Amino acid sequence: MTRPALVLLGCVAAACGGAEPAQPAETAPDTPDTGAGTLLRVDPRFDALVPADARIEKLADGFVFTEGPVWDRAESRLLFSDVRGNGVYQWTESGGTSPVIEPVFEGDRTGLRSVSSNGLTLDAEGRLVMCEHGNRLISRVEADGTRTTLVDSFDGSRLNSPNDAAYASDGRLYFTDPGSALEGRDASPLRELDFNGIYRLSPDGELELLYRDQSRPNGIALSPDESVLYVANSDPEQKVWMAYDLGEDGVSNPRVFFDVNDQTAEGAADGLKVDDAGNLFATGPGGVWVIAPDGTHLGSIMPDEVPANVAWGDDGRTLYMTARTGLYRIRLTTGGAIPGP
Repeated sequence: MTRPALVLLGCVAAACGGAEPAQPAETAPDTPDTGAGTLLRVDPRFDALVPADARIEKLADGFVFTEGPVWDRAESRLLFSDVRGNGVYQWTESGGTSPVIEPVFEGDRTGLRSVSSNGLTLDAEGRLVMCEHGNRLISRVEADGTRTTLVDSFDGSRLNSPNDAAYASDGRLYFTDPGSALEGRDASPLRELDFNGIYRLSPDGELELLYRDQSRPNGIALSPDESVLYVANSDPEQKVWMAYDLGEDGVSNPRVFFDVNDQTAEGAADGLKVDDAGNLFATGPGGVWVIAPDGTHLGSIMPDEVPANVAWGDDGRTLYMTARTGLYRIRLTTGGAIPGP
């Protein structure tokens, strides 16, 4: 596979990859203003997804490490985690950011790298579902603010630390459990499982291990027809996005969907979402990689901070990005499904 490396110095919008170096902005008036970041246009198909005048907006800052965004249509707000700041927060157009759950974790932090929630989603009734690092479980937030544990163990052993989750249309929850919240990760004495799993949880609470041989599963998403499961691998030694054929009996045909081991920019294969046409919007080295269903890198969306996760919001055609200390968004021509009712 041949593609331009995401070495971003001097790359602005469509200027990368040509024979001539990009001109400075002051002498290139036709270069579009991309706002709080840059856009890398690699394939003409990118232009049908990201408008020529698209701008990256910075909405908030001051956090420690933002993650796990999800749009709540009922309240017209974005919910997101500060995975190292121990809280769930909301952002609204009129009110900015404010805490929703703070703290997420209360207890002994010994042996834990991070204790807050990470991935967030909404169930079919609009209830918030959280991958909790410190408590090493997945919980659901009820209307009165109490939390119900959906899953915390497999075969009698405590989960490592659930990272990200996505619902299928049948109500089954797919999630990853890499142990990234544990000091020492795979070598942590707190571990009770000797693998990092990809799971499927049924609405009646039955937990199924789908795959145990991916080294560090992280972000997770389903193709629009739910025939393919995509899972990011946040391993610095194996920076790839994996794809699995998905069926009633589980997953099959594990394969590398896209490989970024040749990239040197900051960031790992992390959170991802899929648009209605099956294109992946996947956070990785340098920014959000837009990858066609056929495995072609179409381009990248690169806010001023490297993002760890993304979510569809507003009418489904706004991409929100949680990026280190800040929160960003970009309005697109394409869009994807928003969890919840």
